[in-house]
Amino acid sequence: MGEFFALLTAVFWAGAVILFKRSGETLPPLALNGFRVTVSAALLLATMLALGQAPWRTAPAGDLLLIALSGTLGIAVADTLFHASLNRVGAGITAVIDCLYPTMTTMAAYWLLGERLSVGDLAGLALVVAAVLVATTLRPPAGLARRDLVVGILLGAAGMAALSLGIVVVKPVLRDQPLIWVTGMRQLAALAVLAPALALSKQRRALARVATLPRDVVRFALPGTVLGSYLSLIAWIAGMKYTTAGAAAILNQTSTIYIIVLARIFLAEPFTKRRVLACALAVAGVACVVLG
Repeated sequence: MGEFFALLTAVFWAGAVILFKRSGETLPPLALNGFRVTVSAALLLATMLALGQAPWRTAPAGDLLLIALSGTLGIAVADTLFHASLNRVGAGITAVIDCLYPTMTTMAAYWLLGERLSVGDLAGLALVVAAVLVATTLRPPAGLARRDLVVGILLGAAGMAALSLGIVVVKPVLRDQPLIWVTGMRQLAALAVLAPALALSKQRRALARVATLPRDVVRFALPGTVLGSYLSLIAWIAGMKYTTAGAAAILNQTSTIYIIVLARIFLAEPFTKRRVLACALAVAGVACVVLG
């Protein structure tokens, strides 16, 4: 069951990335992330209440602390860095950077949860790092300086590190607490961090424009949020709950293939030989971890 949810996550997330790329053309990263978290928190809160899992349910203080840490790292920090990277380098290169996620998650699970690393895991790590290095030598998209390309890749890598750590720290809580409740509380914790950050940021004006629901927000940001911050998020947490963190992360990474293809179809991003090589190395790294 966990494997099914992990694969479903990849499908939802790939579609969301394309929509977020279009949204990022008019909304800055922090404002877009604030919109995502606000809408998805409302959806998750409604789902929690419909299932009788009110946010004020009794839970150990340690569980609440881990959920808050997970939401802060995995949503408030990671998603903001993700949008900043996506806006700079595009969906295709972002898909390659995302391949750091399974290896980082596997390593975090080893350090924090005692999950074992195999020879295949280590081989996968080497291949995924190679894929990212190939990505850094890609010709920048039109109008993008090479320095900005490198900065975008570094932002994406930092986002993957925060995302991996954020999901691994909450995995022990998933053993004892309801799936939807944990998912919703993570989102509310992220909102509690993002709200004051937006209030103090110059991007608050951009978020205020979202409230008027212009056409682009309805066409791209809203459906992207439903796919990427509601459906994908529930499936992602379910995958982590019902299988090991390493296995779920590896299967999540099949989104790379979908993103590359969708970016070519809907965003007209080039499908160059070097990009094919970077993707092939990344997928090979994932395969090594699976076989290992």
